[in-house]
Parts: sequence; structure tokens; C-alpha cells
Amino acid sequence: MLSDDGQDGFASGHPGQGRLLVVAAAILVGGRLLVVSKRVAEGVFYLPGGKPEPGEDVHTTLIRELREELGVRPLGVRHFALVEDIAALERVPMRMHVFLATIVGDPLPGAEIAKIGWTTGRDELAPLLAPAVRDKVIPALVAARMLAG
Repeated sequence: MLSDDGQDGFASGHPGQGRLLVVAAAILVGGRLLVVSKRVAEGVFYLPGGKPEPGEDVHTTLIRELREELGVRPLGVRHFALVEDIAALERVPMRMHVFLATIVGDPLPGAEIAKIGWTTGRDELAPLLAPAVRDKVIPALVAARMLAG
């Protein structure tokens, strides 16, 4: 399920109403989407981002996660979608705020990140994308004409 509602009332990444809250960045450059794999699951690629710390809002979470995971800071951020799916790693219901972001700096793997990749959603990374990215985020970006279909 996709929604453009940027407010859900969750203040932390702990399950709320049975859902895990995640904040993620859709970073598009040259017609490709930045994706990352984590050391605990190197064969699955996700959007960069993560769970809020207690009391942290979604914007602060996004800034912190991009700095920790990629060593970059967002220059421009705009809420894009609210995705509901099953979290690929935790296997629990997830509510993911997806923000369109432009970044300052060259992304490099940091924190728990094993690899960085760039995908069109129709290339060699496609079968490795987390289901929420493959089945919901990429089609939404294509529908919004932000990624080629």
C-alpha cells in the first residue's frame, strides 16, 4: 500500500500498531536508484535508511542514517511515499517513509553497509532487491516518471 501521507504518529522504530517504522531515501542519479546491502544480508539490496532512535523524528532519522551508512548529507529532501510491506530482514510488518533526496558527497559504505549499487530496477540487481523496493518503490518511481519503465 502506498500513501503520500507523511505523518503516521510513530516516534520510534519500535513496532507500533504491529508495524516496524523505517525511514529511507530514494536517491536518483542518472536514471538509477542508489541501493545498499547490509553485512548481515549481503545478497539483498535496500534503500539507504533505518529505524528512528527513541524520540527522533523521520527527518532527523534520515539525516543520521545517510551520514552513518553512506557518509553523505542530504541537500534536498521531499516525502515521496509511505510503503507498507513485510520487512525483508526482520520479517514483520513494516511502514516505510520514503523520501526523495539529493546528497552532498560521494556515497561510501559505512556502518553496517556491505555494498552500494545503482539500479534501474530492470538490471542485474533487480532479483536482489528487497521486495518493498522491487514491488512498491520502483513501480511508484516509474509511475511518477522519476525512473524509466
